[in-house]
Amino acid sequence: MSRPAAPLWLAHALRAQRGPVPWSAVTRGALAAGPLLLAGVGTEHTAPGVLAAIAAMLAGINDRPGSRRASVRRLGVPALAGALGLLAGTYAGQGPAAVPLTLALTLLGLVAGGVSAVGPVASAAGTQLLVGAAIGAGMPAADSGWQRALAFLAGAGWLLLLRLALPTPGSLTGDFRFDGERAAVAEVYDAVAALLDAVGGDRATARRAALTAALDQAQDALAGPRLRRCASSAAERRLHAQYVAALPLAEAATALFWAGEPVSARAAEGPRRLAAAVRGNTGTGPLPAPHRSAPALRALDDALLRAAETFDQGQGAQHRLLTRRMGLRGALRAAFGTGGREYGLRVAVCFGASAAIAQALHHTRWYGQHQHWYWLPATAVFLVKPDLGPLASRVLCRAAGTVLGALVFAGLAALLPRPAGLIALVAVCGALVPVATRHFAALTAVVTVLVLALVMAGGEPQASVSRIGETLLACALVLVVGHLPMPGERGGGVRARLATAGSAAHAYLVHVLGESDDRAERWVLRREAYRTLAEARSAIALAAAELPALARHTAGTDAVADVLERLVDTTTACAVHLDETGRLTPRHVGQLQDALHELRHQGVEVPLPVAA
Repeated sequence: MSRPAAPLWLAHALRAQRGPVPWSAVTRGALAAGPLLLAGVGTEHTAPGVLAAIAAMLAGINDRPGSRRASVRRLGVPALAGALGLLAGTYAGQGPAAVPLTLALTLLGLVAGGVSAVGPVASAAGTQLLVGAAIGAGMPAADSGWQRALAFLAGAGWLLLLRLALPTPGSLTGDFRFDGERAAVAEVYDAVAALLDAVGGDRATARRAALTAALDQAQDALAGPRLRRCASSAAERRLHAQYVAALPLAEAATALFWAGEPVSARAAEGPRRLAAAVRGNTGTGPLPAPHRSAPALRALDDALLRAAETFDQGQGAQHRLLTRRMGLRGALRAAFGTGGREYGLRVAVCFGASAAIAQALHHTRWYGQHQHWYWLPATAVFLVKPDLGPLASRVLCRAAGTVLGALVFAGLAALLPRPAGLIALVAVCGALVPVATRHFAALTAVVTVLVLALVMAGGEPQASVSRIGETLLACALVLVVGHLPMPGERGGGVRARLATAGSAAHAYLVHVLGESDDRAERWVLRREAYRTLAEARSAIALAAAELPALARHTAGTDAVADVLERLVDTTTACAVHLDETGRLTPRHVGQLQDALHELRHQGVEVPLPVAA
């Protein structure tokens, strides 16, 4: 007898990410917040030391696996936003009136919420902007706003410097500065091999999605500023060339997946050898003999041979990174579109209301002698973020994690010497942050202990009870605001991402059926189609795990994503077949027409080009 399945909103709260321990990030975390606090206390500049440690903690939350070049933007942009928020909050909080401050914070929340809809880095920047503003407005300090902003930048900059300078364990030989890029590109070739192994089987769809994720990660890993302008140029060109060489392989593998006929095991041997060559920065060696019985297999073999030539060139030819960056117009469209407006309004209401409530309670007995009303709006900022999970899951995890962390700290605070014990506790928590990011409750517990230790190291009394009360109040506030009706259609963020995916699929289809010879442009459009579709799928999965009152607003969007995915897969199969034969089969045309008909039935218009 099967057990009843848990509802999605509860299952999401209990689910944790898996994977190896990121020891390099753990090392950086141990060397970041704790030593910064020690430096501040040791030089009798405790307040700047606390701010630097907070900045290092926030940067540690964003310190995810990836390349060093990508970390410059992933850590640096949110840190700049946090410093700007700290500066603005400090000067806004100097006025005696609470109403103007609340209005200013509400307006800032509206802007930051809209910006957060642009992408993951923008979302982290919006969060740190509001957290910095809340801290600047509410944390008493003798330092000026620009001094506090510099301390914040110094803390985040220290962790970024560690990220750029420290080698990854096991990569001390060679130029370890590119180990993240090599690992990401190698994962693409491994994902191609895994998809070829699964073609025609039950796991093929999941393997195709994994290939898309690997390509997205490699594209992100290779994006960003060069670490060394001259000496690294040859290595960078080689990695770019190896990534570009993987694109036709991925295209051919997707066409074989669409055909659904299993291929021989030796088809996956070549991509696996290429993956090993990328990781070891070596040549490919002998590759399996070609097997050219079908157009997609011929395309696979041709792509394999071209990739081997690229690998054997040694230094690599000059290649531009095939990616379509979002310009200012695209960012503004995302920020002021339906998704950005909906998210911006909710963030503004949560941030403004929490700031108003916190200031109203500031001088009451409920707060007692603890002068940190900014905890309430800062907590609401994290709770209102949809990219951290569904609303119910966020609230449950935040409440449980805060209670656990506060109780643990209360016990440790009674035993540890001051300030040495608190500094050691901050260092330990900084090391645990990269591991705790796998589950929101665990991350909340670790951050709670770290923040309470920083508060006590700064000279304030133990504040575990206050922290629990403010967090539970923030949870209740965000739950209420999350269910409030807002102008426009609910689920606007999901539908905006689906619309973007539909536009990208149409652009890709037009290019393929137009029989253009520009393969580089085709690969750019293909990457954009699959990437936007993956982003839409993630948004749909999160929306489906909301409470039923919210989940019903995005019901049926998963069916639209299924059809769009089938359309993009079919377009890829058409591209490969046209390259090999110059014409389409009735099966290709029929599946294109079926997918377009289903999209029209779902209310999505993706017109078939006349050239078809």
